[in-house]
Amino acid sequence: MSIRVALLAVAAAATIVAGCARSNTDKATTEPHKTVRESSGKNAAVDDEHIYEHGIPVDMYSVEDGVIKDGDYFSVIMDNLGVPQATVNELIAAGKNVFDVKNIKVGNQYHAYFTPDTSGDESLAYLVYDRDRRSVVVFSLEDTPRVYIDEKDITTTVHYDEVTINNSLWYDTQQAGCTPLLAIKLSDIYAWTIDFFALQKGDSFKAVYEVEECDGQVMEVGKVYYASFVHSGKEHQAYYFDDGTAGNKYWNEKGEASRKAFLKAPLKYSRISSGFSYARRHPVTRRVQPHTGVDYAAPKGTPVVSIGDGVVQSAKYEGAGGNTVRIQHNRVHRTAYLHLSKFGKGIRPGAKVSQGQVIGYVGATGRCTGPHLDFRIWENNKPVNPLKMITPPADPIAKGKLPEFEKAKTRAFEMRDSLQVVAYYRKAVLDRLTVSF
Repeated sequence: MSIRVALLAVAAAATIVAGCARSNTDKATTEPHKTVRESSGKNAAVDDEHIYEHGIPVDMYSVEDGVIKDGDYFSVIMDNLGVPQATVNELIAAGKNVFDVKNIKVGNQYHAYFTPDTSGDESLAYLVYDRDRRSVVVFSLEDTPRVYIDEKDITTTVHYDEVTINNSLWYDTQQAGCTPLLAIKLSDIYAWTIDFFALQKGDSFKAVYEVEECDGQVMEVGKVYYASFVHSGKEHQAYYFDDGTAGNKYWNEKGEASRKAFLKAPLKYSRISSGFSYARRHPVTRRVQPHTGVDYAAPKGTPVVSIGDGVVQSAKYEGAGGNTVRIQHNRVHRTAYLHLSKFGKGIRPGAKVSQGQVIGYVGATGRCTGPHLDFRIWENNKPVNPLKMITPPADPIAKGKLPEFEKAKTRAFEMRDSLQVVAYYRKAVLDRLTVSF
């Protein structure tokens, strides 16, 4: 089934590429160069007479684009566009429950649509403000002033990629032609099983994933239907499956949650500057003494997060340890985060914290030679090496949901096989075909 789908996709892709190549060649010889403003948004449409964008017949107006600058209040912008203050007040009133003009942000774009009046002068008909990458606010001065929000069209496509790590996950993902957002997504999915600051040359991954685009720009990576990450010779698989409960949505091939009770590391660090040891020479005192934790070198101000859910036991200055947060996670595990520059918002004794919540920031308080995090874990009151601790698993998929999970796995494999064939064919045949045109 999957191979048949793949072959149909390959045939279609070949036809499209060849057809587009011929079409573009023909146009180049018969038509002059034109710049066409494409329509977008849920209100975009084309009829026999006009091209509509955000509900506006854009071909009827001249357009002036601008960028919000510091000090550009809504009334200032409208005044510069020739709109009387009385009309501005009407627009503000009309949009009272739609958009607060005080929320206009410096750096965002706007588009002013002008129409000539009977005297030949231009007057503003619409102002379109780019609220964010997904939507715009339309201020209409035609007839009765009104304000509405138009959501832009979001295009979702499914991709398959294979990447081998030679330099870094971020760099090699981009070099392979993938969006760097994929690297972020994978680091989130595998945060409990792979230490992404310990990746080695030759590690690799394969992934079938959604990409959401708007106006030709990648907005985000959506679901990752299938992923296989090979680290230090061991394969870690992940599958997307919504079991109807809150929390985890990614599972390994056995239906075990990708999410674990504890994260692999409490921060994004540059390197491990000192490991777990019962006989380390202290860099300041020069005495040999136990160091039952791991030092992570990181810039001052780097956010430090709790590796798991728990309750703050203490958050205070502790002499040699500097600003320290101590968290009790369960009856067995507790952690400590030392040398912080400051504590996170709301971090105080008795406060409940969730996994991944910022509890402080890297600093150099206490007895140390530079900014770093000294991270410690105790299991049944005995210190353990954070780098070697076996992380307790979260609950697996319920037995009653396993048949649905197996179907989701099968669909993921079918997508992988189909897209894999298309990718290989494109690289071996279509890329060469396109170059020849």
